[in-house]
Amino acid sequence: MSAVRTQWASPGCLHFPRFSTRSVKIAVCVKFPATINTLLLEQSFALTRHSTRLLNPPHSLSMSFSCSSCMDGSYAEIVVVRHGETEWNADGRIQGHLDVELNEAGKQQAALVADRLSKEPKISAVYSSDLKRALVTAETIAAKCGGLEVITDPDLRERNLGELQGLVFREAAKLSPKAHKAFLSHRTDQDIPGGGESLDHLFQRCTSSLQKIGNKHKGERVVVVSHGGVIRSLYKRVCPNGKSGGKVLNTSVNIFHLCDEEWTIKSWGDVSHLQQTGYLESGFGGDKTSG
Repeated sequence: MSAVRTQWASPGCLHFPRFSTRSVKIAVCVKFPATINTLLLEQSFALTRHSTRLLNPPHSLSMSFSCSSCMDGSYAEIVVVRHGETEWNADGRIQGHLDVELNEAGKQQAALVADRLSKEPKISAVYSSDLKRALVTAETIAAKCGGLEVITDPDLRERNLGELQGLVFREAAKLSPKAHKAFLSHRTDQDIPGGGESLDHLFQRCTSSLQKIGNKHKGERVVVVSHGGVIRSLYKRVCPNGKSGGKVLNTSVNIFHLCDEEWTIKSWGDVSHLQQTGYLESGFGGDKTSG
């Protein structure tokens, strides 16, 4: 199954609104405890037979938060980037912990996000999942941003999806019905047969990892390259009872501010750098849309 490239035609091409060049700013104060007892993520897919890659992406939703205790610059700004596209993303095949490499479109996406970040405020460090699709994306960014060394952390890996890994999602219910049922379960403590993780375990390991990075880099700007399921969990850490953050697209830029154990989101889902390569509209990766 090959991805289809299409030009941006109208806001109706996407399942989320197209925003103008002016940011949408929402002034709120967000304070959440470090421990979140529940994590509710939708577990359904809406995939067509052919994935669509869009060009001229819409502007991201920029969320501006006010939190008085973080106004003195004592927070860490963490730029969380999803890895570039892989052939398995384009084919709707579940990756999980399997080590799939970037395809040509993914390499171009990595180069474009690296170029973008190199022109923004200084990056002090680059962290990454140790899986190749994330690591190569991170190495591309690090090389462009002053030749930094990438620090790998297995806790930034995608969710382990057990028996589902390697399957095309639309065939998973037939080939591995128990694992597929577990994946679709709304229970956040539900493990997936074949060594797969629960959403609770994924949430705990990836939020703990980001918290450690934030504590180490107060007053600095760092990049973290990870995966769709991980980034969705990080979003839930900030907005445990809010609506879904939408699709996590390849090389989307998502900026978090961490002030001790208070997390806020500065911007979300920005793919404005992908004018040349476009991106998979499905956002297929390791969670509801996912590997």
